[in-house]
Amino acid sequence: MPLQAAEFFAELCLPFHDSTVVGNTYFAAPVPEAPLRLRIDFTGTIHTDTYGGLRLAVVHPDRGEIDVVALSFVDHGTFHRRDEATNTRPNTKQYGTFGKHHRPGRPPWDGAVTTGLRDAIEQYTAVWFPGAWTASASRRKAGRTPRSTPVPSATPSGARTR
Repeated sequence: MPLQAAEFFAELCLPFHDSTVVGNTYFAAPVPEAPLRLRIDFTGTIHTDTYGGLRLAVVHPDRGEIDVVALSFVDHGTFHRRDEATNTRPNTKQYGTFGKHHRPGRPPWDGAVTTGLRDAIEQYTAVWFPGAWTASASRRKAGRTPRSTPVPSATPSGARTR
């Protein structure tokens, strides 16, 4: 069964517009016209078809991988809620991981909370791709529209007057 990698990376809401998912790998050029690229793929575990985190690599077209970091799902609380709800114990195959085999109609990473991973990716890419997140964040904030809360009327609606 497929990992549905494109949907997983979409869930992370990474701000890099020049990006694509090929197979189970995310590729991006976070800074336009810069030679460095970002590659993110899933890290395997000792169990077949089971994934325990993400591997981020900064890649130069001529020099290859310049830097690599592994972000585990356990360290970033990705499946903490799911594992707690299902009483999955640490040091088991299912704890803090996901696999290719899953319930029909659900993604294999169902129950993932990606906030911790996204924050770690932001911190890592800020070192190698300065300004890439800042530009995206300012566009996002500028695009928000304020919500107006209706003010309750002084007289209750549906009340009779004499």
